[in-house]
Amino acid sequence: MHGWLVIDKPVGPGSTQIVSAVKRALKAGDYPKMKVGHGGTLDPLASGVLPVALGEATKLSGRMLDADKVYDFTISFGVETDTLDGEGEAAFTSGARPSLAEVRAVLPRFTGPIEQVPPAYSALMIDGKRAYNRARAGEAVEMKTRAVTVHSLEILPGTGRGTARSAVEGLALPPEKPLHHPSDDPPPRTGEDLESVTLTARVSKGTYIRSLARDIARALGTVGHVTMLRRTKAGPFTLDQAISLDKLAELGKARQLEQTLLPLTAGLDDIPALPVTPDQARLLRQGRVLIGIAAQPGLYLATDQSVPVALVELSEGELRPELRVVRGFNL
Repeated sequence: MHGWLVIDKPVGPGSTQIVSAVKRALKAGDYPKMKVGHGGTLDPLASGVLPVALGEATKLSGRMLDADKVYDFTISFGVETDTLDGEGEAAFTSGARPSLAEVRAVLPRFTGPIEQVPPAYSALMIDGKRAYNRARAGEAVEMKTRAVTVHSLEILPGTGRGTARSAVEGLALPPEKPLHHPSDDPPPRTGEDLESVTLTARVSKGTYIRSLARDIARALGTVGHVTMLRRTKAGPFTLDQAISLDKLAELGKARQLEQTLLPLTAGLDDIPALPVTPDQARLLRQGRVLIGIAAQPGLYLATDQSVPVALVELSEGELRPELRVVRGFNL
């Protein structure tokens, strides 16, 4: 039972509650006790792909946190909440609404390397305390900008709802300026005005979709917040591999979790395998450095007859290539 369960997290529970649900399913099936951890937090109001690592796969959870993610999300225009989602209170309002053409024209300014200010209601640590705890206590939370990458950002086909209303003039927008690629010209003003639009984005680690939605809305001359957030991919894991909490409980009771358990190597699909001999495998398990391995420098999954031994890195070395253990597996 060393591998991955991919859960389709519903709206409501947090990531730690999903881990608890997996532990209950393991207990219901009388499986041996093992380590369980998730590979990337999802807010309670978000749904979608949550990889849960079992056993030795928990050693790869950090790699999942660093992996790119894909999200579908809906921006509702007219209200920006303090949490930047539907859970918070209105902080700013505007009667302005963008057209679909305006939204389409502004998206390239948020694609590629950008800087963004994380939400005050986030789990980031500020002076030893979670930002959301400070915000809930009424403190003025100053969040530092961070560099992230939005690899792609598109409007989902068939999304966006219009009301053909006119913009209300004179409403003050928030003082903060969105951090995106500047543009000298405003987006074109054509078509029906939108109450909301749904986008899909592939983003680097550390990207806050709530902040992205806030900044897109502000760049369009209005305000907005996220009303739907669904993760469709986390690293190599997709919704096609995910199971519901009901299915998880059912498989646990029937002691059939192996049916949906993905192997440990599923979290390393971008890492090439490097076959080693039994003697070399023994040395790697001891944390020893191997000399003279014939391969290109880089990261590899060392395997002994297809059994994962360790995540290793091959470097040039002073005289000959050196193979060092990054993370060993007890399999």
